[in-house]
Amino acid sequence: MPAEWESHEATWIAWPHHEPDWPGKLEPIPWVYAEIVRVLHAFERVEILCHDDEVRAAAEHHLNAHGVRSNFRLHLVPNDRVWLRDSAPTAVLGEDGGVSLVNWCFNAWAKYDNFARDARVGEAVARITTLPRIQPLRPDTGEPVVLEGGAIDADGEGTLLVTEECLLSTIQQRNPGLSREGYERVFHEYLGIRQTIWLGEGCVGDDTHGHVDDVARFVAPGVIVLAYEEDPADDENHRRSVDNMERLELAGAADGAFKVVKLPFPRAVTMRDERLPASYANFYIANRVVLVPTFNDPNDRIALNTLAELLPDRRVIGVHAVDLVWGFGTLHCLTQQQPRAR
Repeated sequence: MPAEWESHEATWIAWPHHEPDWPGKLEPIPWVYAEIVRVLHAFERVEILCHDDEVRAAAEHHLNAHGVRSNFRLHLVPNDRVWLRDSAPTAVLGEDGGVSLVNWCFNAWAKYDNFARDARVGEAVARITTLPRIQPLRPDTGEPVVLEGGAIDADGEGTLLVTEECLLSTIQQRNPGLSREGYERVFHEYLGIRQTIWLGEGCVGDDTHGHVDDVARFVAPGVIVLAYEEDPADDENHRRSVDNMERLELAGAADGAFKVVKLPFPRAVTMRDERLPASYANFYIANRVVLVPTFNDPNDRIALNTLAELLPDRRVIGVHAVDLVWGFGTLHCLTQQQPRAR
């Protein structure tokens, strides 16, 4: 599994259409997506799945309004939700440098019932790209492995970040009975992983129950950014941050095997008294650019500057995500990279 900062052939997204994902606030979301595509299309092709003809026409309208007229493609592919980080395949590079698609079984985070269309997104991506598609199987039962792209983050050199909350908890359980060792076998066989670093929990408000891409990300070989709540009076995120830092230190950071850089959390973002998973760690690294969610918060500047220092070869651009996070995800959740063959 290559690192996200390695060269991309394209970025995949799906155009928003499912109103229950943003109850009462769907109207501004397509404009946020158009802005995301406006930035990305200057650096790489954007492949956009459209649920039906009406959604495709809406995408064309919004993109045209934002001046996006090239370097994107619209595909009629029915889908339930737009979080392609999770429903689309994870791309890997073979020994020959060719790209293959690791097509995890998708069951809507073991939480929602309507996912039949999303479960077939991998087939559509494989058909459009003509890339080979691999179905990972459990080593213990031979059944398909249920997993989402937001649950894993790789450095491109054989190290992977995951959380116990997502993969080992009995809440929203993806693969009942699959052990820590079983997961590591899957990661080794299908992603080429040699070391899996197990963090504890994700951030408060995350309805995936612990995706790692809201709390810890690789930004270079041997460099991890960790979303860290400094204020012990703030909330549950402080306890989780301390625990995750201790785990990273035990995994090698304390001995200098890798470096951990703290990213702040923004203020608590709520909607209708519900805590949302607002995190700067949900950034997306594309060719020569990094998109970072922002939340009208003083820590926006700190997060943008921190990532700019860590990724000096890329433009770092903030994207307003207060509306977007009402769907319980932001920039990394909605994108999936297709790496360039070597």
